[in-house]
Amino acid sequence: MADFWKRYVVLSAIAVVAYVASPDGSWLQTGLFVGIGLAAAGAILVGIRRHRPSAPWAWRLFALGIAANALGALVDALLWNLRGQGFPSAADALYLAMYPALVAGLVLLVRRRSAGGDWTAAVDATTISTGLGLLAWVFVVSPAVGDASLGLTGRVLSIAYPAGDVLLLAMFVRLLLTAVRTEPALRLVAGSLTLFLADDTAWAVFNRIGWEPGAVVTRVLGITALAAYVSMGAAGLHRSMRGAGEPSPARRTRPGPVLVVVFAVASLVAPGILLAETFRQRIADGVAVGFGSIVVFVLVVSRMSQLLRQVERQTRQLRTLVRSDEVTGVSNRGAWVAELWHGLEQARRERAPLTVAALELDGFAEFTGRAGRLAGDRLLREAAAAWTEGLRKVDDLGRYDREEFTITLPGADEDEGRAVLERLRAITPHGQTFSAGIATWDAIETADELVARAEAALRTAQRTGPKRTAVAAVARPPCAARLARTTA
Repeated sequence: MADFWKRYVVLSAIAVVAYVASPDGSWLQTGLFVGIGLAAAGAILVGIRRHRPSAPWAWRLFALGIAANALGALVDALLWNLRGQGFPSAADALYLAMYPALVAGLVLLVRRRSAGGDWTAAVDATTISTGLGLLAWVFVVSPAVGDASLGLTGRVLSIAYPAGDVLLLAMFVRLLLTAVRTEPALRLVAGSLTLFLADDTAWAVFNRIGWEPGAVVTRVLGITALAAYVSMGAAGLHRSMRGAGEPSPARRTRPGPVLVVVFAVASLVAPGILLAETFRQRIADGVAVGFGSIVVFVLVVSRMSQLLRQVERQTRQLRTLVRSDEVTGVSNRGAWVAELWHGLEQARRERAPLTVAALELDGFAEFTGRAGRLAGDRLLREAAAAWTEGLRKVDDLGRYDREEFTITLPGADEDEGRAVLERLRAITPHGQTFSAGIATWDAIETADELVARAEAALRTAQRTGPKRTAVAAVARPPCAARLARTTA
């Protein structure tokens, strides 16, 4: 039964062919049109029962909208054939009922798919909808408002149809921009909405230019509406509709080339209309154009600020990656040495002591040979995390080599350095130990010389046995004496 939706499509295609072959305006043709629409609504309800989607009410609303639109065609045919009543009529209420039903269904899907919110997609959809909404206002709504021959009801309905199309388009674009993953069922929904919007746009253009379409064009538009029905019904029967309402990975913030072109077109709608009306020497929609320009400008500025924040966030992430050791997350060798230089400059200005410690896990090579490289990386990571917790905020722990770490201890002398290392040795995970060497800055030596003395002390500690701490030999006058001499 996995291909049930395919059989539905085939049977619906046969019904569409029968519709095309039936006499224009006949009850057979009307019955086929309405039957295909109601069958699509029924197919969605069957799909809900079979697949139990995560957003069932969204699909129920889709079925309701399709059924209302199809019944509108039936009421329209009845009123025309029995009373000769055309636009406006009671059928318009059913036709219009499709818009809030489909829009509400799309809102539910969007909320489910972007559970954490997607402000970027919302801005993009609003930008596109604003540009197209301005076109609808200028070419459809504004003429209808000023057409006294339509009467109050006719004018209200003439405004309601394009307004519904704009809302439907806004949510349609919002759904497409919500996430990168699009299930086949959602592609079918997108196809259905595209066909509905194309059909409505064609009728709006014909009404705007005052052209009554002939039998061939009317039949083509009827086929377009039927294809929209069938596509929505197939979406409801497709098994992927089950996960269509599941949260989806967020789409990238940076717009693609196609979206950039669409943004450009939407942004140029307002100035294009203004130029066209200026050339005609009759600016009839200045307020709408001005308001639309303001809205698009605000949206574009908001979009640019989003992109700038993304660039700043990526820059911070890149800076962190460049400065951090990929295994332990602490400062890597280059970043640690750079911070040591800054620490030495500060110690020189403040005439404060600074101690560097070099430490290395005892027996690390044997541990990795026995437990494996991944276990060794895990030990390094856990040890670095434990040591970081045991240090002050001003101290800087860095990974200097494979299992060798270095620590900058600003303001600490030799005795304080020993105390810090004993504290770290007590919290080293898994009962591991380390050997260490410490060197206190003599106020003259460079960072490289200071580190070299600490490493030499580390080698001395390793030669005397594990769990030892050695103090570097002082080849120059003590720091305090040198500072005193400098002061004098």
